[in-house]
Order: sequence, then structure tokens, then C-alpha cells
Amino acid sequence: MRGVDVQDVVVIGAGQAGLSAAYGLARTGLDFTVLDGEVGPGGAWRHRWDSLRLSDAHRVHPLPGMDFAPEDASRPANRVVPEYFAAYEREFALPVVRPVRVSAVRSVGELLRVETDRGDWTAKALVNATGTWNRPFVPHYPGVETFRGRQLHTVDFPGAEAFAGQRVVVVGGGSSAVQFLLQIAPVAAATTWVTRTPPRWRSGPFDENAGREAVALVEERVRQGLPPRAVVSVTGLPLTDANRAGIESGVLERRPMFTAVTPTGVRWGEHEEPADVLLWATGFRPAVGHLAPLHPRSPHGGIALDGTRAVADPRAHLVGYGPSASTIGANRAGRAAAREIAAFLTGSAAAPGAA
Repeated sequence: MRGVDVQDVVVIGAGQAGLSAAYGLARTGLDFTVLDGEVGPGGAWRHRWDSLRLSDAHRVHPLPGMDFAPEDASRPANRVVPEYFAAYEREFALPVVRPVRVSAVRSVGELLRVETDRGDWTAKALVNATGTWNRPFVPHYPGVETFRGRQLHTVDFPGAEAFAGQRVVVVGGGSSAVQFLLQIAPVAAATTWVTRTPPRWRSGPFDENAGREAVALVEERVRQGLPPRAVVSVTGLPLTDANRAGIESGVLERRPMFTAVTPTGVRWGEHEEPADVLLWATGFRPAVGHLAPLHPRSPHGGIALDGTRAVADPRAHLVGYGPSASTIGANRAGRAAAREIAAFLTGSAAAPGAA
């Protein structure tokens, strides 16, 4: 359980962004605690589907100060990454307390009170690193409540074998949707891929400059207080050998979004496609509801940031949000937040968003 003293900083979340921030804070000499809602290390990686191998996942960048070089990239990512995070927490003796579920963060004079299911923590500053995994997004379409088959989201994916002999409609234009289709198609009776906009395939290497440009587009939205978009929405889908084969075989033949869901399938105008399963690979929204008492949202619906600092409350920093949602972005944002908070609490100067 917590102590009663006021701490300098509370970090919420022990995923890539939270651990990176903790590493940076440990080097400032500030007193801090990391609160994590999981029962063990690994963040959202703990919940990835077993069939997702590390070699198939988006590149996992090493956390600051410790290499990530697994010997066998064919092992499930939901085992390899949590093992690495656990070793990282031990190596740097990071003060992670778990499981702790945060319900609200409130302003109490000059301090912040973090309310949880294990009591309250009081701090001078906050790093929010809660990611998106706990807020799956499913769009509404007419008739969706009448569907008599199964409806699943990415977070519920049970493995391809669970769809054997079934007709599966996969909704979504991201990497997860593509991976699901390639895994499910060999065992399913039929698969249909539907997306809101046509997929944009990216051939050739995705170099550092292209990555920086993609992140900059998302970053500009966050500066304006607009809801963030996923970085992959501006990078496109990689045209790997597996994806090329999927296109050639017809598995990755995209259809536009259906106009309605029926009890037995989906419909475009007068045409109905029978389905046993709707698999919504439609992404996530930032898990920031506990910050509502601080009123951080702009009139545009997002949280405006200056670097990692919330414009509405300079005591609160968000990492793993918007442009820092990738593993390399989370590393940079975590370290930047630690420096900015140290400068804020000591009264020294710091450049917002400094890398």
C-alpha cells in the first residue's frame, strides 16, 4: 500500500511509455511511484493473441538503457515482451505498484490526488501512460444489435482455430485486420474484408524520414487539440511478401463498408452477405476518462499538448498518446516528460517536447 507523504510524481501505467518515463524520473532524483492496473509486467502486450509472433508485430524498440534482443523472434509476443518489461523493472529497481486501478485524478489546491481502488496518492505532477487497449472502439451501424452471430473486437481475438468452418467478416483497415484475415482464411468457410476507405499499400522501406513525417502529422492534430489519429493511418500498410500473397489470392480483396447489419449477415443496398462472425478490428480510443476532473479536453474533443504537457493543466503530462503511441515515440515522450517535470518542479527552464 502507499505511503501518506506527498510525492513529486505519480506515473499511471507501466507499459512502454510509463517505463520510459520512470527511467527518466529515476535520473532526476525526484520521488515517484508507478501505478499499474495489470497483475504483472507487460502492459497491453500481456493481452495480445497467442498467434501474434514477435517477428510479425510492429517493431518493438528497446526501452532506454537496456537492449531488447530476443533469441527467438518466433515466440509469442505476449510472452517475450512481458519478460523483457519484467527484467527492465528489476534491473532499474523501478517502484511499480500493481495491480492498482485508477478511477480519477483531481486537483486539490496545488496538488493532484490520484484516486484508486487501493487508496489515494497525492503528487505535485502526473505522467499519464494508460495507452488505449482498455478502450476498444466499435462503430455503430444500423441493425448491429440484431445480429445473431458472434461479434468480437481485436481485444477478444481467440486465435484462428476458433473460426474454423465459419463465415467471417473482418472490419477495419489496419495491420491487425490484415493479420487476422491471413490467419483465418485457411480455416474459415469464407472471409470478407470491409474498410471505410481503400487500403493504402506501402512498398519499399519505411525510413526514418518517412516515420518522422508521419509522426509530425499526428503531432499537429494533438497540438490543435483534435482527437489523435493512429500513426499507421498516415503510414499505410506494408506490402510484405505475405500481404502480396494475400492480395493475389483474393483474401485481401477489400470491399467498401456495408450499409447495414442484418440478423444473419451484412448488407450493401439490396445485396446481403451471410456471416457467422463480425470481427471488429476498428481500433481504440485513448484511455483517459480518469483525467476528466482536470477538464483537459479542448473544444475540439482532444487533449491539446505542448510537448507532453497538457495545455489545460501543466502538472499533467501524457505519454503514449497520439504521436507517441509507437514504441519509439513512447520512449522519447517518456524521457521528455521526465525532463519537463523536473524543470517544472525545480523552476528551471525546459524546452517543451525536447527529445
